Amino acid sequence: MPSTSTAFVVIAELQVPIEHREEFLKICQFDSEHSVADEPGCRQFDVLIQPESPETIVLYEVYDDRAAFDTHLTMPHFAPFAEGLERLNIPKPNVRFFTRNNP
Repeated sequence: MPSTSTAFVVIAELQVPIEHREEFLKICQFDSEHSVADEPGCRQFDVLIQPESPETIVLYEVYDDRAAFDTHLTMPHFAPFAEGLERLNIPKPNVRFFTRNNP
């Protein structure tokens, strides 16, 4: 029987006022780049945009486990993201958690 690879997946959907979209995308990019580069437990962090719904931004994040995600929330590069949500008046994101199980 082949081995399987599991991961903890976070999908966060945000509704960003269009006037703050570009600034918020830069904040997300900073968080994404540093998460992948600086966190050993972060495997992937994609910032997705929906062309037909420009105010919708989706973050697709893959971590080794829940503990790695919890560590992410304490990292210095996460602070600008959290501050940006409040400063730009972005509603609390819809966050869903999954376990990825690849054969």
